[in-house]
Amino acid sequence: MLRVRVAAAIAAVVALTVCFLPSRATADGGGGGGGVSCGPLAGNCSVSASSSPSPVGGGSGGSGGGSGGGSASCSFHGQSFPCYNQLFGWFDGQDGCYYKLMSPQPDASSALWQGHKPGDGAIYAAECPLISGKGLPGGNAQWFQNPPPGFGGAVNVQALAQQAVSKMGLLGPAIGIAPPPGSKGVVGLPVWLWDNVSATTWGPNSASASAGAVTVTATGSVTQIVWDMGDGQSVTCTGPGEAYQASFGSAQPPCGHTYTQTSAAMPDGQYAINATATWVVNWQATTGQTGQITVTRQSASSVVIGELRDLNN
Repeated sequence: MLRVRVAAAIAAVVALTVCFLPSRATADGGGGGGGVSCGPLAGNCSVSASSSPSPVGGGSGGSGGGSGGGSASCSFHGQSFPCYNQLFGWFDGQDGCYYKLMSPQPDASSALWQGHKPGDGAIYAAECPLISGKGLPGGNAQWFQNPPPGFGGAVNVQALAQQAVSKMGLLGPAIGIAPPPGSKGVVGLPVWLWDNVSATTWGPNSASASAGAVTVTATGSVTQIVWDMGDGQSVTCTGPGEAYQASFGSAQPPCGHTYTQTSAAMPDGQYAINATATWVVNWQATTGQTGQITVTRQSASSVVIGELRDLNN
């Protein structure tokens, strides 16, 4: 009688896993080729996916996409199971259990943390079809310092994070400058510098990239702009600066520079200005993994600086 019950439970799990197995695997690719693969820690897992090359934008990153058919099969003790199931999560070929990141995570007072604090590893719900007393019914939960073997199908989450960054279309500063190009500044008076803030020049900016059932969401903002002023000096501003208004008069700008010599001796009679923005992008994967990527983007402008007496010429 017990064997009949166990066999029926196993059959129910296999039926459910087959029923909820996604029919397609999607890979948001940046360079073509498969976006999903199962490594040796995923047992006999075999996942295939294809992606189309991503179009690239003009120098500031681009967005990519593409999808292809995919299939997945894992084995444990001679039986086959889908490597991923929408109800149960990812299959671990080492212990025969499905693991799914609990969301939300248990309260810090929960015994499931085994003495650890939230943020130190994570708690995963477990379903173990072939292990009597563990899994069906009701499942179990377990703390892991790192995602369980096979979790995420060995998807390269760092590569997905890079794909998400490329989708953001991050740009260098949209340079604002006073005096504006075409006019002339004066030695000894400040030049105002600012970024015309937008999601692509300052942030925050968010994008996601997926492969199979794994999604990485990245959010980035500019932390500083380094202005190379063309006279051997540079200015580092941790804010976007402020657009100059006539009412400001000769006030000192929150981000600016004062030249001590005219630009007459410079190429084309002007100082070349290069602004380098540092973007810090934090990302999080649905596997529970997190990380940070730092990228820079540049923009250029110029300014003509003369003596006060030159303004009337």
